[in-house]
Amino acid sequence: MKKEQRIKKNREFSAVFKKGTSMANRQFVLYVLPKEGQDRFRLGLSVSKRVGNAVCRNRIKRLVRVAFQELEGRLRPDCDYVVIARNPARDLSFKEVRSSLEHVMKKAKVLAPLYGSSKER
Repeated sequence: MKKEQRIKKNREFSAVFKKGTSMANRQFVLYVLPKEGQDRFRLGLSVSKRVGNAVCRNRIKRLVRVAFQELEGRLRPDCDYVVIARNPARDLSFKEVRSSLEHVMKKAKVLAPLYGSSKER
């Protein structure tokens, strides 16, 4: 994921929280803010110190970034996304992280369905 695809500034996070919509499951909270004229999605990540130590938090962020890269073709490109990891995310494998994120994205209606295949990866 390229650096220009990341949300880093506090005011950008605040805008997504204030103006965007949110969906959640046990592991993640997803905030989505549609932005007209944006050709690629942007992603912001937040993992609290309550979730674990730095190694654990960085692992979760890395897994979420990879999951977003894999789902890039199915995601709405004109949106800013902020993912907040909850405590249960600490113990998940990559497949579980991806599945959990897909679930919350489907709830938020930002994930296009898979075409041409009855199975997901």
